[in-house]
Amino acid sequence: MREYWTALASLMGAVAFMQGFLHAVFPPELRAAVARLLGRMTRSFSPYCYFDVTEMDGMSNNEIYDAVQLYLSSTAAPSSGARLSLTRPHNASSFTFGLAASDRVVDAFLGAAVTWEHVVAPRQSGGFSWRPLPEEKRRFTLRIRRGDREKLLPAYLDHILATAQEIRRRSQDRLLYTNARGGAMDGRGLPWDPVPFKHPSTFDTLAMDPDRKESIKADLRDFADGSAFYERTGRAWKRGYLLYGPPGTGKSSMIAAMANFLGYDVYDLELTEVSSNAELRKLLMKTTSKSIIVIEDIDCSVDLTNRAALPAPAPKPRPRPSIDGSVDQDAAGAAAGRSSITLSGLLNFTDGLWSCCGSERIFVFTTNHIEKLDPALLRSGRMDMHVFMSYCSFPALKILLKNYLCFQGDADCAEVMRGLEEWIDAAEITPADVSEVLIKNRRNGEKQAMEELLDVIKARAEKRVGTAAGRKDGEVEEEEKRAVGSPKEGKEPAAGNDSCEVGQDEETDGKKQL
Repeated sequence: MREYWTALASLMGAVAFMQGFLHAVFPPELRAAVARLLGRMTRSFSPYCYFDVTEMDGMSNNEIYDAVQLYLSSTAAPSSGARLSLTRPHNASSFTFGLAASDRVVDAFLGAAVTWEHVVAPRQSGGFSWRPLPEEKRRFTLRIRRGDREKLLPAYLDHILATAQEIRRRSQDRLLYTNARGGAMDGRGLPWDPVPFKHPSTFDTLAMDPDRKESIKADLRDFADGSAFYERTGRAWKRGYLLYGPPGTGKSSMIAAMANFLGYDVYDLELTEVSSNAELRKLLMKTTSKSIIVIEDIDCSVDLTNRAALPAPAPKPRPRPSIDGSVDQDAAGAAAGRSSITLSGLLNFTDGLWSCCGSERIFVFTTNHIEKLDPALLRSGRMDMHVFMSYCSFPALKILLKNYLCFQGDADCAEVMRGLEEWIDAAEITPADVSEVLIKNRRNGEKQAMEELLDVIKARAEKRVGTAAGRKDGEVEEEEKRAVGSPKEGKEPAAGNDSCEVGQDEETDGKKQL
């Protein structure tokens, strides 16, 4: 054992002597040139290509470095078992993972394997700088095979940037925007006022037929993944949804579920605060991509009713100048106050040239009376999908029972469920009314709450049937009255004809006497 340690010490001493001798004989420049030459020779025979992505690009941050860090921390790193650092950015609702220093992960793209290595080294002092630099130099090193270079670059980097942008958007809280009164600007020079969007509605909790929900979700998925489709077909990347039906059927909850499903921000446009078509276009230009633009109760906001069913509007009076040439300010203000957006401006807003100033946007209109809207507003290209929000059906009722009572189909409530299934369609009750009954009785237990709901549904159905019967009896009475009065009306013309014939005979007799 002693001989082993003696030989090891002699070897280490020889290596230290040779290192000192080389440093003394060969200058640093020569050693660096030899190291570069050996590196080039090694790389020339290596089957791999190496790319460095540094944290700083001169004096500014490198966008690709941030995207790679977010991409690896969220996709490749958790599945590779690498050592991670845990962080949570400001105004974010989820945690993010960061790749530790000098760690390595493996990723795959288009069937090709790639390797990422995170390199951290101390920064050497480079003199005075106007901008303080980090104490450490960080970079990502990408290693790919030479044969895969044409296939991976730049498609792989574009994939990383798009994925990082999507992850960054989903990790942040969504916002609900509303247009400022009179087109006023906020401190950032924007006409929209944002607030955090915390609506908990999802498609799982939405009271609607499951098949219809799946069709809407499939349409939303096709829209979100349809960048190549819309570019190939030459269409603007937008889509329109019209939600119509009685009040209380869940139109606002549907909008919130769509926003939570796609991760989009919501712009609630109040048309009564828009003074002109030009202001409407400015509002559209200030919206971001991946957003839902909502106009609720569009039939009540402005005069956008069916033009075929209405007479032509009278021209608006204009303020007349006085004798001295001045204009009455009160009359001018009244005329300006009546000015608003037009149907043509709204049509151009949804399907004109200005509607393509952005991408991946959804227009959602809601109304309680679809028959009042102009057909030009309902055609495909403006409102592509019409969704009828109907009264509460039995499948929707089961969803509400699960949401409010955590009902899982117990055998004790089988008879009550059969009664609900029998009466729910005849009652024509909205999901909002059903929810209110369940909220009031949720502390009484499942069975008692469902029995109370059954009583309410029965009473409404019987009342509705009685009203329909009374209306039918009234119609029958009116028909009988018309039938009784029709013979009298038919005899009157005959009497009139007889009188005419008598008059004609008297005239003939008078002529004979003359």
